[in-house]
Amino acid sequence: MPQDTLENAMQSLAEQDADIACVLPQVGAPAPRPRDKGFATLFTTIVSQQISTEAARAIMGRINAQLPALTASAVAAIDGQALRDAGLSWRKVEYAQGLAEAELAGTFNADALDAMNDADAIAAITALRGFGRWSAEIYLMFSLGRSDIFPADDLALRVALGRLKGLDEKPTPAQARRMVEHWAPQRSAGALFLWHYYRGAPA
Repeated sequence: MPQDTLENAMQSLAEQDADIACVLPQVGAPAPRPRDKGFATLFTTIVSQQISTEAARAIMGRINAQLPALTASAVAAIDGQALRDAGLSWRKVEYAQGLAEAELAGTFNADALDAMNDADAIAAITALRGFGRWSAEIYLMFSLGRSDIFPADDLALRVALGRLKGLDEKPTPAQARRMVEHWAPQRSAGALFLWHYYRGAPA
C-alpha cells in the first residue's frame, strides 16, 4: 500500500488501540514493503524458506543466470539437478517443480489470485506443496496489497505484539489473532507496524 494510505491506516489503528497510540509517536509509521506478484515471486518464496536473506539472494542469482525468464515453462524444462546445483535442497526442487507443473496444468493460476477474496486466495496457495498459511498470507500482504491480513504464525510479529501489550510471554498464533481482531480492516498495517516496532521496541 502507498505510504500515505499506510499512515492513514496507522492513525485509524491508534484511535482504536491505546497501546499503538502510545508508541506510534516514538517509532513512527512503518514503510510499505511491496513485492511483485506472479509465478516468479511464488518461486522465490520457495527458495527463501528457512534460509537467510543473503543465502536466498545468492541462490536466486545462480538460478537467474540459468533462467533469465523465470516462468513456469522454464522451471518445468530445466533439469532438477541444475536447481540442486544452484543451491536448492531436493525438497525445494520438488516444491518448485510442483508449482510449475500446477501452473502449466491449470490447477493453479498465480494471475487469478488477484481476483479472489482473501480466503480463496490463501486456500489456492496452501493447496500447493511447500506453501503454508504464513507464506500465503505474506504473498497476499506484500504482492497483492491486501489490507486486512495478519500472519500470526510469524514469530517476530508475536514477540512484538507481546511487548506492545506488556505480556510476559509472546502469545500463541490463535491468541494473537484474537488480540488483533479489533484492528480489522487494517490488520496488514498493524502487522507492518509490529515488524517495525520489533526492531525498535525495548526487549
